[in-house]
Amino acid sequence: MQRCQVCETETSLPFVCPYCGGFFCAHHRLPENHRCINLRVARSPAQPPDAEPESFSAKIKLRNRWGFFCNVEVRHLLVAWLVLGVCFSMNWLFYLSLESFLLSFPIALLTVGLGFIGHELAHKFVAQRLGCVAEFRLWILGLVTALLFAFITRGSIIFAAPGAVYIQPKTNPFGISRRDNGYISLAGPVTNVILAMVFFLLIGSWGVLDIIGRIGFQVNLWLAAFNLLPFGVLDGEKVFQWSRVVWVAITAPIWILVIVRYIGII
Repeated sequence: MQRCQVCETETSLPFVCPYCGGFFCAHHRLPENHRCINLRVARSPAQPPDAEPESFSAKIKLRNRWGFFCNVEVRHLLVAWLVLGVCFSMNWLFYLSLESFLLSFPIALLTVGLGFIGHELAHKFVAQRLGCVAEFRLWILGLVTALLFAFITRGSIIFAAPGAVYIQPKTNPFGISRRDNGYISLAGPVTNVILAMVFFLLIGSWGVLDIIGRIGFQVNLWLAAFNLLPFGVLDGEKVFQWSRVVWVAITAPIWILVIVRYIGII
């Protein structure tokens, strides 16, 4: 967390002033609002676009490029991925053997881990495409809770919320529009549906591929259905607030598929 240099409010994704290099919250991001020491330069109409300090200019351009990851974000994504793999392999360790755990761990990384990471990165890329700053950050409490639940219940109950993508608009002082927020939120569940269909194609294959297909299909289908529930901080709430028609059109078929899968038709 970084503190705003004016009001000292903590923010996960601070705005970096291209003229003085300071870190500020959304309210104090403009040079006029934080009394920038280089305010004269910022206001100058003759100032060319590339005349800002090179290091900060390069940093901002790289930070907002499509698909770009900073070093901190990469580390956070890898930790979240590994923790999910450990949590969803824990029952194999307790009820079978260390060898079984070592076999199930890469399967969990490929099915559960890929579903979670793909879901979060979909939010990130769509948000970036819509002109926002978006980066994944670990949620330490969620990380510890996931490990504790998995260990105490021997893998029977897993609270999987190790982190999330934090999003801030770059220019709009009023925040993200309801429509854009709907697009960003919908991207995660849609990605899980696509992954579920890919894993479905592996069902019926030989050996371990069949296992990967069945687990990957079930996990990603459930992730999509659960996150589309219109409650609390879930993606479904934001999609529902944006367009109830879109929410019904996407959510209803997914939940029907979940129920059909549960009763064993597919």
